[in-house]
Amino acid sequence: MHKRNSRLMLAAVATAAAGTLLAGCAGGGGAPTTEDGKTKVIFWQQQFEDYQQAWFKEQVKEFNEQSDDVQVELLVVPADTWDQKLKAAQAAGKAPDVKTTNYGNIKPMQANGQLADLTEFMDESAFDDIAENIQPFVTVDDGVYGYPLLVEPSTVLFYRTDLFEAAGIDAPPASWDELIEDARALTSGDVLGMNIAQTAPDLGWSSWGLQYNVAGDLPLRGDWSEASADDPAYEDLALLYQTLYQEKLMPQEATYPYADCSFFGEGKVAMSACGSWALGQLSQNPDWAQVWENTNVAPFPSHNGDPTLPTSTLGGWTLTVDSKSKAQEGAAEFVEWLLADDTERLVEFFTATGFSKYPARTSVTEAVAATEEAGASPFLATITEQIVPFAKAEPAYPWDVSLAFATGIEKAMRGGDIPAAMAEAQAAIDDIIEKQKLAGAGG
Repeated sequence: MHKRNSRLMLAAVATAAAGTLLAGCAGGGGAPTTEDGKTKVIFWQQQFEDYQQAWFKEQVKEFNEQSDDVQVELLVVPADTWDQKLKAAQAAGKAPDVKTTNYGNIKPMQANGQLADLTEFMDESAFDDIAENIQPFVTVDDGVYGYPLLVEPSTVLFYRTDLFEAAGIDAPPASWDELIEDARALTSGDVLGMNIAQTAPDLGWSSWGLQYNVAGDLPLRGDWSEASADDPAYEDLALLYQTLYQEKLMPQEATYPYADCSFFGEGKVAMSACGSWALGQLSQNPDWAQVWENTNVAPFPSHNGDPTLPTSTLGGWTLTVDSKSKAQEGAAEFVEWLLADDTERLVEFFTATGFSKYPARTSVTEAVAATEEAGASPFLATITEQIVPFAKAEPAYPWDVSLAFATGIEKAMRGGDIPAAMAEAQAAIDDIIEKQKLAGAGG
């Protein structure tokens, strides 16, 4: 039994001895308890796919059945009401003890004092198992403020093997020059060579990995004192989008957002950039069976052909413990049990995703790869070995910065002068830095 379990047992006994009048409330300023003296932990989970809801529900049930001192109450909150409900709960002093939190929110929330440091409650070995390139996503100084469940690469290259063969192309492109060359060769009749994001809101997040790829960093760097959108390296990125769009190698209208791989599924494009989640979308639509049979994946090409440079960021979800929770130890116990303990529990989860999402723990990655189902997946090795290890974290700065930069990319894509568009992005980000007082907040 871990030390924290011993403490929780003593706390539960003490609470029970204090009398049933304290049950269900924060007696004496301590953690709320159930009628039988267990520490009550409220868990808010943002609503995801049906299989995820089923998995979380089953795991909470199993945890409660085996725990002597903690009882978890699960509330599933729809994504479109999440922010509103969470802010209201926080304002009323009723924030959940545990909640799902995306990587991009970890550092801003930690800076605002909203998250508990999990290293104070969980075994050190739990953190050693987090993949090396994912550890920085949840770490601030020596503290860890979220335990990761999964990662999703934001940019994977999907391509049609039958159309590649017909065009005489024997391998996916490795560089941006090859991507454009292949897109030209594949554009024929009603089929365009490529699909990629084309509106500022989609470009704002889908191009983060490509920004890293071409410039080695994002357009707001260091301590966020000044913008770097005028870095000449970004002109090559703008030129990639401009060439694909101006030569009509990609759809001219954003009928579908970037996160929706329907252009590819409907057979309208031979290649498509999309997130790993598109594997689930493509495989589950019976109308796209012929396309799916001829689908393969590869890392999105690097600007210079170097496969070790990032082309994707890793989005995904963690569980965090509220810094003001009166049940922090019980909440952390649940987090550790669910995400940092039994690998088979997580193997079940990732198998259910159809390998469209990927583990954040090294041991789980190895366990998933050893399963029979993984051996039958033609895509798992490519994504886990060639994309995930080189991907970067999403930026922690405000979304306005990403949108300002993407507005410049979109303007260039649609035919605007590239240096002028980047200069406008530079001015817009510098204005955001001043108005939102971002200088010195980064680093």
